Amino acid sequence: MRAILPLLSLSAVAQALYFFIDGTQPKCFYEELPKDTLVVGHYTAEEYDDNSRTWSKHDGLSVYISVDEIFDNDHRVVSQRGSSAGRFTFTAHEAGDHRLCFTPSSNSNRQNWLNAATPNGGIKLTLDLAIGESSEIESTDKSKLQDISQRVKDLNSRLQDIRREQIFQREREAEFRDQSESTNSRVIRWMVVQLVVLGVTCAWQLSHLRSFFIKQKLT
Repeated sequence: MRAILPLLSLSAVAQALYFFIDGTQPKCFYEELPKDTLVVGHYTAEEYDDNSRTWSKHDGLSVYISVDEIFDNDHRVVSQRGSSAGRFTFTAHEAGDHRLCFTPSSNSNRQNWLNAATPNGGIKLTLDLAIGESSEIESTDKSKLQDISQRVKDLNSRLQDIRREQIFQREREAEFRDQSESTNSRVIRWMVVQLVVLGVTCAWQLSHLRSFFIKQKLT
């Protein structure tokens, strides 16, 4: 059965839907995409629990995702296996139909897959498909990038503050060093002056004592 997701707009489309998958049979959709169109999909797979009668995720549930270009001999552009919830993305390099297929697998060993007797069996897959650069789903990634960019700007601002502080500290150290050198030079000059004065004083005293002794002898 061929399921088609209509392309509502070339600029931005966000399509949210859920569907049931019987056993491990792949569920495929066809989407006609223009050239250079970014497609981002977020999916969540849940398995029906007969005991709690609810849909729930578990670690043993995984989903294989494939995207093929129908117009290019089924050239595969996406082939990935993810957990019960995840994300896939691709860019349509050429305009044309693309086939998106989802194949679940589970290790729960449940026997009651989706059938007429158990309409709530199988896997419930919720898909948010965003088409276009300005899609609503991509806005989350853009906000994360903006947050990272803001953090980088904050870090750069802090680095600049630290650099200014380092420059200020170096200037303070240079000023303190100049003051210390000036003080040391003044102390040395004062010591030299004191030594000169002391030497002159000693010389004068010796000369005065010599003259005094000479006069004492003469008398």
